Amino acid sequence: MKLTRNESIRRRHLRLRNKIAGTPERPRLYVRRTLKHLHVQVFDDSLDRGSRTLFSISTYQLEGAEKGGHYANVKSAAEFGKKAAAEISSKGISAVVFDRGGYKYHGVVKALADGLREGGLQF
Repeated sequence: MKLTRNESIRRRHLRLRNKIAGTPERPRLYVRRTLKHLHVQVFDDSLDRGSRTLFSISTYQLEGAEKGGHYANVKSAAEFGKKAAAEISSKGISAVVFDRGGYKYHGVVKALADGLREGGLQF
């Protein structure tokens, strides 16, 4: 049986999540990608009843996003990574565990990660 694209991404993400987890000292930074937008969330997975969201940002919150447009390209992802890193650092978080969300570490996800590093996050 051939898996759909989303099923394949979901399986890769579950396999990845078995290996990584966020702690209070080093929370997990999760990347979600759609065709037009990017989402970044920071989680503390050390709780007994699941995880707690410490921070969340998406390209919907950028200036001009209400006009439409594509923000899930390499150039926009790098800029968004820098802005997200600045806001995450302002919350007192300097080091994270990178959770690519089942996506290949290539293209948009790699550009976002590079932007986060340039913004001052360590992972």
